[in-house]
Amino acid sequence: MYLPFSLFLAFKYLRPKRTFISVISLISVTGVILGVAVLVIVIAVMSGFDEMWRRKILGFDAHITVTSAHGVIEDEQRMMAEVARVPGVAGVAPYIQGLVFIQHGEQVHTPVLLGVDPRLEAQVSLVSHSMVEGEFDLGYDGMVIGRELARRLGARLGDRLLLYSPYNFTHGADVLSLPEELEIRGIFEIGMWEYDVGFAMVPLGVAREMYGLEQGVHALRVMTHDPFRAAVVAGEIDRQLARDFPEAGSRTWMQMNRQLFNALKVEKNMMFFLLIFIVLVAAFGLTNTLIVEVVQKTKEIGLLKALGFTSGSIMRVFLWQGWIQGACGTILGIAMGILVLHFRNDIMRWLAVVMGVELFPKELYHLSEIPARVTFADLGLVAVLSMLICTLAGLVPAWRAARLDPARALRYE
Repeated sequence: MYLPFSLFLAFKYLRPKRTFISVISLISVTGVILGVAVLVIVIAVMSGFDEMWRRKILGFDAHITVTSAHGVIEDEQRMMAEVARVPGVAGVAPYIQGLVFIQHGEQVHTPVLLGVDPRLEAQVSLVSHSMVEGEFDLGYDGMVIGRELARRLGARLGDRLLLYSPYNFTHGADVLSLPEELEIRGIFEIGMWEYDVGFAMVPLGVAREMYGLEQGVHALRVMTHDPFRAAVVAGEIDRQLARDFPEAGSRTWMQMNRQLFNALKVEKNMMFFLLIFIVLVAAFGLTNTLIVEVVQKTKEIGLLKALGFTSGSIMRVFLWQGWIQGACGTILGIAMGILVLHFRNDIMRWLAVVMGVELFPKELYHLSEIPARVTFADLGLVAVLSMLICTLAGLVPAWRAARLDPARALRYE
């Protein structure tokens, strides 16, 4: 196969006479491999966390929340019928939400109380499928709470809790509401600490009594067929309700959790920016290797120039060397990163058992495995930047080689 002379010479310089490959070149490529592998692993784990949080949020929150400017939706049944007619809507359910004081023995906590319709809740939430103890039973005097909240209250399945309404505080001594006593019929675990410790569910009727509502609800929860088209469906819902319910407005799950996803995006970008410096450091090692190569081949370069080879041809020899080493390092680094990601949980367990190192303590992160998500977009970005950096690493040595004077190079000792 015919190769351009500059590429042929680049391969020749990479393979010395006595060894299959130069030790210095091998060390330089190893640096690129490690830098690219670390970059791939960290970006994949960050993407995995982002996907995990989205999945957990969508397991508890509805895709769209419809509220009223008045604070209460009076005719929720008619509004639900209107919303259900919108294309893309998979389910609609009413709810009442507010803070509540829950007491069990000497323990008192203030989670968010959700009053829901148990018949419709399964259409807009995965809580009924996330029960770890008991059942999703909101019958007479029944309630379900998060696992972390139950742990903090020291409560178990079948225990009875006292619920004190904040209505007493807002109306002073004029109105006095006695606490509701409800039985824990089920305990759920979403896997997201804020939900498992901060929410309890009761029937709509109980919630109305606690918040002084004779009728109506605070909002509607809407589930769509495609959560990533929630913004489009929300726009259709607003247009559908504009005539009969002009005070109504809708918000998507992305809008309600914007701060979390923005924080994850910023963190991922920052980690990528910081870790790309590892590849830059490896590229400096590549530059040093090529500079040594230029010094060693000074006489040969002078001879080539004396025979009529242009400065551009000499320059391409060392640019090809940087590109070849960068390509090998990038490909092997991506392969190594994917391999480590495949066995990431085995490595985590080995570190925990043998070294006593807990990378992700379950008590803190509530994770039994490290999440990871490898995308072609991320791999492509890493590959392109790594190849670009490694190719540019050969620019200085190539420029130096091209500027050598043939007469001085031939006299080089």
